[in-house]
Amino acid sequence: MEIPHLVREHLGDEAIEASVSLGDEDVVCVTPSRALVYRGEGLLSDESVSTYSLDLERFDISEGRRKTKFLFEYVDGTDTFTVPASRADSLLTLLLQAVLRIDGVIGPDESLTGVYQFSELTLVVAESRLVKHIGSTVWDPDFEVYDYDDVTGLDFEEGSVATQIVLTVGGRPQRIKAPNDQAPEVEQTLVQTLCTYHDVSSLDELQQTLAPEEEPTADDGETDSPSSASGDFGLEEGISPLVGDDAGASGEPGDAADSQTEATRSSAAGDRQRAPSTTSDRSHEATREPETPATDETSPEPTRSSAASTDPSIDPADIEAIQEQLAALTKVVRRQNELLEKHDASIETHDERIEQLIDELRRGR
Repeated sequence: MEIPHLVREHLGDEAIEASVSLGDEDVVCVTPSRALVYRGEGLLSDESVSTYSLDLERFDISEGRRKTKFLFEYVDGTDTFTVPASRADSLLTLLLQAVLRIDGVIGPDESLTGVYQFSELTLVVAESRLVKHIGSTVWDPDFEVYDYDDVTGLDFEEGSVATQIVLTVGGRPQRIKAPNDQAPEVEQTLVQTLCTYHDVSSLDELQQTLAPEEEPTADDGETDSPSSASGDFGLEEGISPLVGDDAGASGEPGDAADSQTEATRSSAAGDRQRAPSTTSDRSHEATREPETPATDETSPEPTRSSAASTDPSIDPADIEAIQEQLAALTKVVRRQNELLEKHDASIETHDERIEQLIDELRRGR
């Protein structure tokens, strides 16, 4: 793109880093500290250059159907200029990149790979960090920065309406919601930027690179065998028998244990004798089938469609006539919508010409 001579006269010692054509001869040139808006010769005006400083307090945009207004708020006032809506996205990235460099949020040579807006959230993907700003404006001092060196995880959780970008920073997950219609583009930009930063080629490699290394634990070593786990103690050392020497003072040591075992066997035998009756009762109850009312399988309930088809009060000719009327009305409505759209486009074109004339008159041309 050829830079107009009048723009070069306003550059001074600065160089143009990027420019965006606005159509016809109009162009916006961005330097490290300013935005130069060039307007070509118009109906009532000569060519002109307006200069806007990017060292600002707040930065915002106002989007219309065909025009987008950029608003720069300074300590001592506010400046604005308007561009076609189709050029707004690319210009927004260039302007916000210069603003972040001036504020020291990104490096002096660092570039932005993507800028996204979701309601009151602005998400800026830079080469070395992710910047998140929440507020009614696109940019002001209220923002958060996540350096890629501190990122230890990246995941995406898709929902019915929005997708959550889960960015783990310093062991803590940071969740960012993106509408599902914009989420794939955000995901692709963020993954590609992180892959480039870490010099990998896929999301799987990136996740492996970001995953923190786990420190070895005691479980990772060799487990001791049962014999070694008991240490120097054998089965016969340090363990007292369950039955002491004086347990069978009136007889042999095992007499008490034998009598207890016999009592247990007798109790179990009694339980087994009572169990069959209980089991049989439950089995008898389980085999009972619930009584169901008899149904006539040969007389199924008529469906709504069959009832409608056999209803003598509905005339097929009336249904066909109604369908023809609906088709005719549909054509009329579509035609009216087309005429309304053409009328709206004509009004917008007329409004643009009026705005251009007013703008030129304000500049005294």
